[in-house]
Amino acid sequence: MNIEKIKTFGELKKAGYEPKSIKEELRRNLLQKIMKKETPFVGIHGYELTVIPELERAILSKHNINLLGLRGQAKTRLARQMVGLLDEYIPVVEGSEINDDPFNPISRYAKNLMHEKGDDTPISWLHRDDRFSEKLATPDVTVADIIGDVDPIKAANLKLTYADDRVIHFGMIPRSNRCIFVINELPDLQPRIQVALFNILQEGDIQIRGFAVRLPLDIQFVFTANPEDYTNRGSIVTPLKDRIGSQILTHYPEDIQTARTITEQETAEAIKTKSNIYVPELAKDILEQISFEARENDFIDAKSGVSARLSITAFENLLSTAERRALQNGEEKTTIRLGDFMGVIPSITGKIELVYEGEQEGVSQVAQQLIVDAVNTTFKERFPKIEKLTKNTDEDPYAEIVAWFFEENDFELLDSYSDEEYKNELDRIIPLQQLIEKYQPETSKKDSYFLKELILWALAENKKLSKFSLGNGLHFKDLYGSYISGL
Repeated sequence: MNIEKIKTFGELKKAGYEPKSIKEELRRNLLQKIMKKETPFVGIHGYELTVIPELERAILSKHNINLLGLRGQAKTRLARQMVGLLDEYIPVVEGSEINDDPFNPISRYAKNLMHEKGDDTPISWLHRDDRFSEKLATPDVTVADIIGDVDPIKAANLKLTYADDRVIHFGMIPRSNRCIFVINELPDLQPRIQVALFNILQEGDIQIRGFAVRLPLDIQFVFTANPEDYTNRGSIVTPLKDRIGSQILTHYPEDIQTARTITEQETAEAIKTKSNIYVPELAKDILEQISFEARENDFIDAKSGVSARLSITAFENLLSTAERRALQNGEEKTTIRLGDFMGVIPSITGKIELVYEGEQEGVSQVAQQLIVDAVNTTFKERFPKIEKLTKNTDEDPYAEIVAWFFEENDFELLDSYSDEEYKNELDRIIPLQQLIEKYQPETSKKDSYFLKELILWALAENKKLSKFSLGNGLHFKDLYGSYISGL
């Protein structure tokens, strides 16, 4: 059907166009996607067996939907991608404020126009990209904003009294007729505003300052909300929850690989721009592990959640830290170092909500500890456990490294080191390479330096070495030899 040539209601009927509600539209298009084994939710990872099947069932059931989950769980992205399930174009009565269907007009304007012109009623075409409306629920939202109010200017211009329904100015919801309408953070909406949604969801009629306006609106509602105990700001009133067909629980990535996929997808532009920076696979794992550690940390409010945006912004800062160092050293290329992770702390501090004990500890201190915890977890997955006490008969895989520091007792990794200086300094510790060859023999030469630094950090955190911050880098030395030598 060449819709550009169809300009009137009569031509639309002759073309055999069949109108359908938005929920039926979504359902039919989803059925076609499922039969073709296509996913309508592209770029959403980790939900393939959980959230997406539930969302598809809700659409097939023609339900209004509430996506319930902590921040940074792709709730709004899921809602926005539902637009792809709409028909590319739908016909509307030209000039209608509320996207009247010419086959079933509901506004006075459209009814009068169609009564006057019949088959000659002009129509226009609305693209699916224009059929998505979104409102962030805030305490200052009013009924007039979302439903409508009497417009005194319109009444004066048309010389009408306030008793005439033609003086009504429609709010966001009526103007979203035949569209997907999203209300983000629904619990933040005042209870009296939530009550105003009851009839719209169930019966389709609205009231504006005493006007009982019967408008059978055709809307697909999608709400997003954090769990009701997320904060004390508010909750979803029970009768409204009862009118929402499906409530779907979202969640964070359940494994490191899924988290990495999301981060790499969202930072693709940064990776492309900074292609001169090599990122070891291990560095990517540690970066994601920071978020996993944060979600289990006692100093961080679990009810607040730790957004996936933490890993995204941290990765961008990690790249920028290495980029800045390369520029200062006049190098065209560089590699991420474990010490560069100190540069991601500002990305962590703004993304975590601390409990009282965490506030006492200090947000920067908590952020640094998250990095250390991520290093330890990653280390334990690849190397033998570091025993605090060992018998003389036990084999200690780290003994030669500790002995090297006992003999040398001086080792620094400065942030300002060029790549060559950085590698030369790590190459001094020959037992590090021997340990890697024994337990991680598949490690490439390029990645081995990051792994060497990881071993040093882990030994320091497990009290085999001491680690001191120099402000512009780190100083490692033997833990007990320093006391013997008086240093």
